[in-house]
Amino acid sequence: MSEIAATASGVETAKELGLLAEEYQKIVEILGREPNFNELSIYSVMWSEHCSYKNSIVWLKTLPKDGPHMLVKAGEENAGLVDIGDGLACAFKIESHNHPSALEPYQGAATGVGGINRDIFTMGARPIAQLNSLRFGKLESKRTQWLLKGVTKGIGDYGNAFGIPTVGGEVYFDACYEQNPLVNAFSAGILNMETDKMISAKSGGPGNPVFIIGSFTGKDGIAGAAFASKDLTEASAEDIPSVQVGDPFQEKLLLEATLELAKTGAIVGMQDMGAAGITCSTSEMSAAGDLGMRIHLDKVPTRQADMKPWEILLSESQERMLAVVEKGREAEVKAIFDKWDLSCEQIGEVIAEDNLEYYWHGELCAQTPAQPLVLGGGAPVYYREHREPAYFKQYKEFDINSIIVPSDLQATAKKLMAHPNIASKRFVYNQYDSMVGTVNMSTNNPTDASIVNIKGTNRALAMTVDCNSRYVHVDPKVGTMIAVSEAARNIVVSGGVPSAVTNCLNFGNPYEPEVYWQFVNAIKGMSEACTKFETPVTGGNVSFYNQTVIKDSTEPVFPTPTIGMIGIVEDKKHITSIPFKSKGDLIYMLGENRNDISSSQYLVNIHGVENSSAPYFSLEEEYTLQEQLKMTIRKGLLASAHDVTEGGLFVALMEKSMSSGLGFDITSDSAIRSDAYLFGESQSRVVVSVNPENEDAFIDLMMLNGVEFDLLGHVTKGAVRIDDVSWGDVADYKEIYDTAIEMQL
Repeated sequence: MSEIAATASGVETAKELGLLAEEYQKIVEILGREPNFNELSIYSVMWSEHCSYKNSIVWLKTLPKDGPHMLVKAGEENAGLVDIGDGLACAFKIESHNHPSALEPYQGAATGVGGINRDIFTMGARPIAQLNSLRFGKLESKRTQWLLKGVTKGIGDYGNAFGIPTVGGEVYFDACYEQNPLVNAFSAGILNMETDKMISAKSGGPGNPVFIIGSFTGKDGIAGAAFASKDLTEASAEDIPSVQVGDPFQEKLLLEATLELAKTGAIVGMQDMGAAGITCSTSEMSAAGDLGMRIHLDKVPTRQADMKPWEILLSESQERMLAVVEKGREAEVKAIFDKWDLSCEQIGEVIAEDNLEYYWHGELCAQTPAQPLVLGGGAPVYYREHREPAYFKQYKEFDINSIIVPSDLQATAKKLMAHPNIASKRFVYNQYDSMVGTVNMSTNNPTDASIVNIKGTNRALAMTVDCNSRYVHVDPKVGTMIAVSEAARNIVVSGGVPSAVTNCLNFGNPYEPEVYWQFVNAIKGMSEACTKFETPVTGGNVSFYNQTVIKDSTEPVFPTPTIGMIGIVEDKKHITSIPFKSKGDLIYMLGENRNDISSSQYLVNIHGVENSSAPYFSLEEEYTLQEQLKMTIRKGLLASAHDVTEGGLFVALMEKSMSSGLGFDITSDSAIRSDAYLFGESQSRVVVSVNPENEDAFIDLMMLNGVEFDLLGHVTKGAVRIDDVSWGDVADYKEIYDTAIEMQL
């Protein structure tokens, strides 16, 4: 952003800052005068898509917010909060850091991790676990390899140093993410409702002092919110100052000091300084409390001596918080942060009027009401045109009979096992410490959802992030319903009960009618599925403009509504893991196999066919399956369980084998094509193993609800047999699976 004099104003300046001409006129009406540059800067970030959700809020409001465990609903605080029993609550949230990671992958990803954890402990909850959802271009691309290494190292270094384990996640590769990767970070924390105090993000009490806490303010990240609200182009590298720089050790101190402060009762409200920095935290806290603030920008500790007021207002320097504390307790608050060797400076006070006043060395340099800056208070709200893309009907015309079944299915299976979307992601997760600060129960017994002990109880927390963006691309409504259903299925299969959802909605340019159609239908699918599973949406993040503009060509990413879901394992004896347990155990499929290869990894990567419909899916079948699974698991009848997703039945069986060293002997269904039977991705299927002693009780229970189930075969010592033909040993496939990604790096 070029420097313009503080008195400069006008529609051209507004356009330079990313505002529309009609938005500039609205600002003039709100202020009753022409804004100066500092004020335009404030509105440019607060009315950016990243902060205002101006192009998405009308549809976000249609998502379900109520559920049996809800304590804090979407939009009320920094993160959602749900009751997990025993007097405990879980705060959790997911957010994107896509554009910064595209330009500077290490810091972009690291500061995404830092930001999402601050959202959790700013509420008074101690973070206990992190997950992430990552999307990159094709692995053979040098740019993808650079991004993959930088992003994963940034996540690992920050999370490991901060002391919070990364316990799971997902990684996908597709050409559509070549220039614009997606980096979505999830964090969950625990709050003891009996001994801890939830910290609100609302201001309160005229005359109460306002403190800035943590790191000094620098020029890094200036206008980052506006940067995240526009297309990536060949010139975007010039915006690297919009990428923040993180310090996990500073964040660790900030965490401990914040939780200590929360116990004193001296705090009125607190908010993380993320997007838009001081501008956002002062305006959102003030608007939420129906009050205002008087802020002295020259009192903000800075890293550079020559910072201008607008630079201080817009800086997104990391590891900073804004806090309103009770008047008269300033010394007590400062003593806590002195103890932790953190800066804690009073920069203003709360005022009774709905007004934000920013001063610079005693002179008023910007003034605006707080309410018009935020959602629901006057920020722009747009109903964008949406139009079904031409490809939608074309994809539905896909005919499975146009695909010839390969003559060598074993060779096909090995190719699939080596594909980066299926192969082991150990290159990624080996950089993460999954044990620091807590015990991740899934480390030695892998489960479909990540399972974390809740200390002092017999309960555990189940969490997952899921989205097959190819499914969403070909059918946004069905694809998003599948994403929600898979998240719920992962939790149920692991022994948990789905509780609530946070989402990270990654889409292209909302001004493109076909992109906005994808967004609208994704919201409709999410709403329907979340309502069915009683998993309300507690909040999250909308990230538009995920596309690359190269000369005259615009390439949006696949629509990627990442679903972060938490669930409650009410008794740890219900935890059900993936690996086969014993030779001779019976292998069953729950759910129906279908003659379906649509949008499968097999169809795309073996046959090179990208134009097909979504795989078969029925929300009613999915719900019934999950209810049946809950009953079966609670009766203790399953030795293992794993859902069928990418790569189909063969990959699901092989993942159960590779994690145990045991093999399988199965007989296929002659009524279904062999490639569809082995590699198709029709939904609502789970592979389980059952001890023969439990078979009769298992069959009796399965007969109750009409869920299709079929005996596939049995567990072997280590060999793989299909239809009485040897497919080799599990160890051979595991070698391919474990090394495929690393061999390309």
